[in-house]
Amino acid sequence: MQDDAAARDDAAEGTPAGGGDAARPGGTDAARPGGAEAAARRAEAVRRDEAEEASAFSHSPVDPDVSVAYGDHPDQVIDFYAPREPDPAVLAPLVVVLHGGAWRAPYDRRHITPFADFLARRGFAVANVEYRRGASIPAQGGDGPVAGRWPDTFDDVAAALDALPALVRERLPQADPRRIVVTGHSAGGHLALWASGRHLLPADAPWYTDRPAPLRGVVALAPIADFQVAEKLDVCGGAARQLLGGEDRFADRLPYADPAHLLPTGIATTLVQGRTDLVVPQAVAESYADAAAKAGEVIGLTLLEDVGHFPLIDPSADACAVVAEEIAQLAW
Repeated sequence: MQDDAAARDDAAEGTPAGGGDAARPGGTDAARPGGAEAAARRAEAVRRDEAEEASAFSHSPVDPDVSVAYGDHPDQVIDFYAPREPDPAVLAPLVVVLHGGAWRAPYDRRHITPFADFLARRGFAVANVEYRRGASIPAQGGDGPVAGRWPDTFDDVAAALDALPALVRERLPQADPRRIVVTGHSAGGHLALWASGRHLLPADAPWYTDRPAPLRGVVALAPIADFQVAEKLDVCGGAARQLLGGEDRFADRLPYADPAHLLPTGIATTLVQGRTDLVVPQAVAESYADAAAKAGEVIGLTLLEDVGHFPLIDPSADACAVVAEEIAQLAW
């Protein structure tokens, strides 16, 4: 993804986009003591990240068993994958998948279908949710599409989760709607965490619920989990800021959108994070975990050595098997 390529370059520099001595003439690391070694490490980190992304996107998309609309917009659709070898005596847990892509229009649910199929082959029923994303117009201060659509992105995720139990009973009878785990990658990890905290939203939020969602748990994969930290690090080119409508509305909308403001959820939650992630750095997940602890909630934080952003959803990567196990621990 182009946005991720830019993010990896900035993260490898160790500074937000546009900042740091490396961005200034005469200030490159190569001119400092040990600079050549640091530059070599950065180059290797970028090379590894590019290889991981290429591997994750090398798999052919997998068509669902059935697709169901949960609204009138073309993006308001859920793809269902039945468990590949179901036990006829036991209903399969349902894993709800929310894809990433910085909430931007070019990145739809198709890129995560191999991961959905991987979970179905592991015995889960899967619901791969599409939602409205940013329009394909120049972003504020950038060349790419805007991240997200306020409030449409949140409208869709809330509507999809609310509609799922009835849709599952009707169209995916192999699944148990009483055992739902929500997972999401990157921007989708944010949405998974947000969906589990709707009962903690301000009372005037249109997505507010008066009780916690009936979930067995949440497994968030390299999530954009703390918007203020993500903003400081310029994650995905300021995607969180764009999602909330720009700098002027960022602070006012944080309580309605930022998972770090929606704690404690009372729902079992695990974050899975690669230590060498250049797209959504480890610091973002750690900040959310710290916020949860301060709110009196213990969440799981699984840190994977020598793993970047994309192996978490790559069926050929060992990290993906770790993700499936984390889901299984909550689902069963």
